[in-house]
Amino acid sequence: MKRIACIFAASFFLFTGCAWFQSKEERSANELIADGMESFEDGKYEKAIEAFEQLKDWYPFSKYAILAELKLADSHFHQEAYAEAIVAYEEFESLHPRNEAIPYVIYQIGQCYFEQVDTIDRDQANTRKALDTFNRLIKSYPDNEFSKKALAHRTACQKSMAGHDMYVGRFYLKSKRYKAALHRFQSVLMNYPDVGLHHQALLYIADCRKTMEQRAAEGKLDGDPEKRWLLQKLKFW
Repeated sequence: MKRIACIFAASFFLFTGCAWFQSKEERSANELIADGMESFEDGKYEKAIEAFEQLKDWYPFSKYAILAELKLADSHFHQEAYAEAIVAYEEFESLHPRNEAIPYVIYQIGQCYFEQVDTIDRDQANTRKALDTFNRLIKSYPDNEFSKKALAHRTACQKSMAGHDMYVGRFYLKSKRYKAALHRFQSVLMNYPDVGLHHQALLYIADCRKTMEQRAAEGKLDGDPEKRWLLQKLKFW
């Protein structure tokens, strides 16, 4: 019985193995890239992903392998599967750091984060990552067309980051946490001077400092009965 089972298992392996190799041989690298690109152009991104992944796995040294890697990342991006797209783009950049598509790849990584930017009352982790990525692109390839496209997105990220600091600063101000509020408003001035919030931040900074000075003065007077009495009198003047 064991011998029969072994023979059956071997036969099954040979049959399925031959079928697998046959299916691989039936689809050449040329056919896979053609199928993948056609599916991609038609918006059938799942089919495109399947074709590009097969090309990568079956023909890693094909002249189409690099294109398949890039279009695989693009397919994930168009599916709004941004986490998968980031992994694919970063892998491409790591494997092909001198490829002419690298500025585009970095731009797309930034876009993946940018598409996930939340409102100013939410965590800005994706905004920060998008901003850092766009800054890296602009610094590394200042004259590239994708760097020029990234400039507008960088400004949008800066506005979002500044808006978040203003939002948190106002929250601290209402909570009477003046030092923390001051730090947020100063951050807007120092880090985002060109997003249109400069004047508003200055007003809040002046308000925080005035309140902190008043509280400090009150604290000093509280320790002296005569000065405390004088402070009470001043409040009614």
